[in-house]
Amino acid sequence: MSLDIERTRFNMVEQQVRPWDVIDLRVLDVLSRVRREDFVPADSRALAFADAELPIGHGERMMKPVLEGRLLQALAVQEGDSVLEIGTGSGFVTACLAALARDVTSVEIHADLAASAEQKLTRAGVANTRVHVADALKGYAPGRSFDAIAVTGAVYHEPEQLRSWLAVGGRMFLVRGESPVMEAVLITRTGDSSFREESLFETDLPYLTHAAPPKRFVL
Repeated sequence: MSLDIERTRFNMVEQQVRPWDVIDLRVLDVLSRVRREDFVPADSRALAFADAELPIGHGERMMKPVLEGRLLQALAVQEGDSVLEIGTGSGFVTACLAALARDVTSVEIHADLAASAEQKLTRAGVANTRVHVADALKGYAPGRSFDAIAVTGAVYHEPEQLRSWLAVGGRMFLVRGESPVMEAVLITRTGDSSFREESLFETDLPYLTHAAPPKRFVL
């Protein structure tokens, strides 16, 4: 294992992620252990630890490491938790969630991204994930509830069905609003029909398919 790669990974965690208020030691440990360079596209490998979004196809991009860290910390995933991830993408966040949780169900609308992520997860020895090819916002029905939901792309409006997939006590990380100023929120289900929202920070993220704002007619 290259010392240069390990030094760069260390710097990503200590100089990018930790200073952005990520202090959960389990999250920092996972970001230090999961090999991010194995999940980025081959032509972006040199930028695997950069403070930048990386394109992965279909107009989708990997989150910056700082946002991945904040997502993982906000969800506070525990060893016994079942997690739903909406937007598998590269599979890196999937692998991080899997290292923290009991199991992860991940939904990806693009079949080639799902297949690529599954291959990378298998090569990384991640065995507690299932990747489904489906549109999570149109027609997908998990048939169960989850302790945590990670939505890895932005939505203009929060889809109504997402909260119904949370178990009582479950948490959902969601980025919503209109680019370039969006709000990252943590939504916790506190009862059968009650929820608590916490505003976390402002950011900007590519929209999930079918989740962008409507096109406006401009004269």
